[in-house]
Amino acid sequence: MEHSSTIQTIKLFLVSLTGLSKDALHVHVGLGTLFGSAMFFRRELRSLLPWLTVLLAAVCGEMLDMYDDLISPGYWQWRLSVHDIANTLFWPTILMLLARFRFLARETRGRGA
Repeated sequence: MEHSSTIQTIKLFLVSLTGLSKDALHVHVGLGTLFGSAMFFRRELRSLLPWLTVLLAAVCGEMLDMYDDLISPGYWQWRLSVHDIANTLFWPTILMLLARFRFLARETRGRGA
C-alpha cells in the first residue's frame, strides 16, 4: 500500500486544479512568497529578509517531502529536494540581485562619476 500524506494530497490537488506542473508550482510559490513577505515585512526586494523567507519556506516544504520519502519509498530523494529548492529560489534570487545591483548602480551615477 502506498503512503500519501495530507501534504502530498494537497500538492496533487493543486497540480490538478491549476494544470501546472510541480516545477511550475514551485516557481509560483517562490515568487508569491517573495512578494508576500516583502509586503508583510514592509521591505524592498533588495532586502535579504524576503529572500530568506522564501528559503525558509522552500526548506520547510522539502523537510515535509523528506519525511514522506522516508516512509515511502523508504529513503530520502535528496536530488529532487535540491531541484525543488533551486526552482523555488531561482527567480527570487534573480529579482533580489537585480534590485541590489540597480540600487548600487544608482548610487554610483549619483556621485558625479
